[in-house]
Amino acid sequence: MIGHIDYINLLPFYMFMKRYHYYTTKKSYPAKINKMFEKKIVDCAFISSIKSQNKTCLDAGIVANKKVLSVLVCDGKNKEDFESNTSNILAKVLNVSGEVIIGDKALKKYYDNDVNCKDLATLWYKKYHLPFVFARFCINKKFQKYEHLIELFLKQKIYIPQYILKKYAKRTEISTKQIKEYLNLISYKLNWKEKKSLNKFLKLSKNLK
Repeated sequence: MIGHIDYINLLPFYMFMKRYHYYTTKKSYPAKINKMFEKKIVDCAFISSIKSQNKTCLDAGIVANKKVLSVLVCDGKNKEDFESNTSNILAKVLNVSGEVIIGDKALKKYYDNDVNCKDLATLWYKKYHLPFVFARFCINKKFQKYEHLIELFLKQKIYIPQYILKKYAKRTEISTKQIKEYLNLISYKLNWKEKKSLNKFLKLSKNLK
């Protein structure tokens, strides 16, 4: 069974799974999926980068270069997003105060032109000139099966039908045009730059403790 973060940023992956008839998924938000993975309720999942240390992970993840739009810190009282693990830590690493907001609700806030919010991927890039890895695809069991799945996924350009885009647009109150614009910012392959960035983030997060 595969853990399913039910955000737009993984829509291409789940369209790919549908094509290959992988229907056995557990849907939830990142922090909950992390717990499912830890308890081995799911065989594999994109889990938060901060929780991926010492796990068996492949060279796939959720990556943003220069900006992400869906991970924000907005003006106001310091507050973590209960759906997040990595982004809450990233805000502390970057020493940014305010309310952390992630996922589709953050994306809507961005497209509503909330000028009081900062994009954490942008702040990371300005400081380190590296993309940011928000999650990694990690495995509890059936390694070869899921390794093959990820190899196939990373080789393909995934087409998302208009009816699916409309479904997500209705659910999130974000236009189909904006969804496609957003997905162009997201990549999934971890090459040397992404790994360098991930290692830097994990090292900096340890320094917080």
